Amino acid sequence: MDLAQEEPAGDGEMEELVRVSTANIPNGENHLQRTHFPGMVRKKAYIFDGLGNYYNKEWDLAEGSGQEFCWYHVELPKGKQKLSQSAQYLIDVLCPPLKLQDILSLVSNGPFCGHVDGALVFRVNSPGPPSSNFTFRLAARVTENSVITISLGRVPRLGFSPVGQSLLSEIPSIESPSYHRGERNEGSGIVIREHVLEFLLTMNHSEEADNPVPKSVSNLVVHIIDTHMDHLQDVVTKLEMELDSVELELDRGGFALKKEMLDDRRFPKMHLNLQRLLQVIAHGEQVFPRVKEKCSSKHWFASEDIGSLEELIGRLRRLKENVGFLANRVTAIQAGLDSWQSEQINRKLYYLSFLSIIFLPLSVITGVFGMNVGGVPWTVQKDPALKDGFQNVMGLCLAMLLLVLLCFIFPALYSRLTAWLRRRSLKRTWSYNRRSFLKRTIGLQERGGYLRI
Repeated sequence: MDLAQEEPAGDGEMEELVRVSTANIPNGENHLQRTHFPGMVRKKAYIFDGLGNYYNKEWDLAEGSGQEFCWYHVELPKGKQKLSQSAQYLIDVLCPPLKLQDILSLVSNGPFCGHVDGALVFRVNSPGPPSSNFTFRLAARVTENSVITISLGRVPRLGFSPVGQSLLSEIPSIESPSYHRGERNEGSGIVIREHVLEFLLTMNHSEEADNPVPKSVSNLVVHIIDTHMDHLQDVVTKLEMELDSVELELDRGGFALKKEMLDDRRFPKMHLNLQRLLQVIAHGEQVFPRVKEKCSSKHWFASEDIGSLEELIGRLRRLKENVGFLANRVTAIQAGLDSWQSEQINRKLYYLSFLSIIFLPLSVITGVFGMNVGGVPWTVQKDPALKDGFQNVMGLCLAMLLLVLLCFIFPALYSRLTAWLRRRSLKRTWSYNRRSFLKRTIGLQERGGYLRI
């Protein structure tokens, strides 16, 4: 039966699900078929001989035989595509021989570890936006002679490259003014520029050329999880360095810098990114112990690699504590900025209240003398005896202003006066006790007695 049609119940619309059987298609033609999304994903294929050697191979999704095993890696783009688009990319490059249940188990969000169609499948896919640097997705399908992995974006140190191409194996030297690009003096080593050093300081691992070549599938599984941990550690290290620089800027900066950070919501965004990291780490805490438990029952999984998985699980817990400390630091800095903002608002309200207290009595006085009724003093404009009425009103306003200022200054004067009186009384008491102590000491020395404590 080549075609099968199904008619599901819906809103009256007819949908046809057509499945093409590939049983009669040769294996080579099936794998070398033309893709529908060329260049959208990156693919790497390796074959290992089990003796510490590896070779690049074509993308045929075939399993190894004997001691040989194969590794196929798919790198999804970090764009704004939907999850269904990522699933289409995987179907394009992995089907056949993988089935739809395999694709769904690899591309879905959330933690998972279990057997799907006889293969061990685990994933730690966070549900954040794919374009974010804090969204991590790693899934693997493991059999006895092949491993298929899917990652979102590039994972550092995941692949392999020939030995001798690593920058870390070179002897570095300091850049001099006479250095020209491409020049390398004998015995001086290669020049490492400052921006390259800043990038290398954020890495907690070596390069691909320094990766030990796995000799078994269990070594490869440990290598995949280890690189995932290194990737998380790199992001945490970058956050630590960014937080240190921000704290230094806050110590040196003033009003404008703090206002800019509050307007940009820099620390709430950083806190949100840390929460995403904690979610990824929590997924790893759920998945990796189950991976160790299921792999311990496999005869092809080495016992020393079980110990390596246990070490990686402990490292993940320590990383979670470190991210928690960073989240507490971000919360403390944000609380300090909020307190500073409240202080600025209270200071402005204080000035406004001070001005209102000053002008309120003046407005009362001017309102009283501005009433259009009889009997108000100094309001007869033509009386020579009251020609100084305006000056008298202004003098009264000035006296009221001085009284208000005295009310503000009086608490400070009172506190200074009480502090001076307290110091004077303490000084007088100390001098009296000192004279009495000297008198008692001299009297005891004359009598040859002891001083009672």
